Amino acid sequence: MFRDTGKFLAERLRQIIPDSFVFAILLTLVAGVSAWGLTESSAFEVLEAWYTGFWMLLEFGMQMVLILATGYAIALSKPVSRLIDKTARRISSPFQVYVVVMIFGGLLTLISWGWMIITAVFAREFASRIDRIDYAYLTACVYLSSWTWVCGLSSSIPLLLNTDGNFMLESGLLDTKVPIEATLGSTVNLVYFVFGIIIIPATMVMMRPRQTKAIALDKMLEQKTDADTPSVAQEAEQLRHPFRTLSDNLNHGRVPQLVIVLAGIVYIFSHFAGKGFDLNLEIMIFIFLMLGLLVHRTPMNYVVAMKRSCSNVSGIIFQYPFYAGIMGLMMYTGLGLVIAEWMSAFATPISLPVIAQFTGAVVNFFIPSAGGEWAVVGPSLIEAAKTIGATLTPVELQQLIAKIGLAVAYGETSTNLLQPFYLLIILPVMGAGVKLQARDVMGYMIIPFLVWYVFTAAILTWVPM
Repeated sequence: MFRDTGKFLAERLRQIIPDSFVFAILLTLVAGVSAWGLTESSAFEVLEAWYTGFWMLLEFGMQMVLILATGYAIALSKPVSRLIDKTARRISSPFQVYVVVMIFGGLLTLISWGWMIITAVFAREFASRIDRIDYAYLTACVYLSSWTWVCGLSSSIPLLLNTDGNFMLESGLLDTKVPIEATLGSTVNLVYFVFGIIIIPATMVMMRPRQTKAIALDKMLEQKTDADTPSVAQEAEQLRHPFRTLSDNLNHGRVPQLVIVLAGIVYIFSHFAGKGFDLNLEIMIFIFLMLGLLVHRTPMNYVVAMKRSCSNVSGIIFQYPFYAGIMGLMMYTGLGLVIAEWMSAFATPISLPVIAQFTGAVVNFFIPSAGGEWAVVGPSLIEAAKTIGATLTPVELQQLIAKIGLAVAYGETSTNLLQPFYLLIILPVMGAGVKLQARDVMGYMIIPFLVWYVFTAAILTWVPM
């Protein structure tokens, strides 16, 4: 039943869902009209809030471009190619590929959500080596595998709650930090992870298309196949002069690049020695950059790899400002606060986490960033927790606030399946030279979203912290 339903939804939504940029435009219009109608902001103030927010994700957008490009460049190296070859020889069926991609991707993004790009590269290579893989469904598996980030080491709301001098401490909303042990180390988060690592892949596996109807990668390629493309090293060699030159010696020399790599490794070790396992976007990009230089060995090899890696990032570059504009509408007109107050008006200590989950799920359509979303809805939800939890002990109140933070993060992550914002991270890899769009993938997300959302609500309701 799941298989037929998944295929039906994929085919129908392919006819309904527009391009991801159109989705961003429609959400902008909805947010703008809502801000004008539901807040005291004038039409010009709404317009001004949109423009102000437009530039809020420039740093984040550049980080996304770099995490994509540096991660993809590593995957284009000979060592990774050999690793993929060895792994592919042990996998012979599409079923095995789907399961491996979801489990492997889940473990990677447990460390950092940006590592979904590595899952995408592995999946792309598997699809080029193994027959009868449905490529759109495989892309959905890659995207879905990234869910574990929210209960892992890069979960932004728990990290923010444990940060010295965070905006909630400075504003007086919180008296003390909420330790990681109370959020990521809680029973709720552990149960959430165990449930997800079993139920989510199982749901997707039951939806997998029949092999006889699978549309494989080679049928979706627009022009030449991946096999027709020269390797990075071959293209770098083609750029040499027909005679010996100083420029070629520098371009293909290994020593200067190795010195840079060694300096980078020294800093990486000092970073973790001094700050513990502080894995943020900046240090992750730096690690990817140094590792890419190491595995490609020469400057020209790395130049070619980065040129290929950067060839499909247009969606991130021009769409992120539109989502930042929506974030500005939510923050600067007070629309986010209005939504949060609606959600928490009739809450109880038992129902508030589920309401927070729903708030996170709804607001995520307009602010597809957990940290940005928490900045908008977190204060009102914490005020609601302090009001309805007036009779709780300080420890119990902290546990309630920790559960609310997790609930917003869980809700935010669940509706990533229903909108294509973060799909832009993997589409440059999975969609390179392929007739593949977000609408070809999103239909496979409906059933997993429903299963995931309901079970998460049950965990938030009945599992103690």
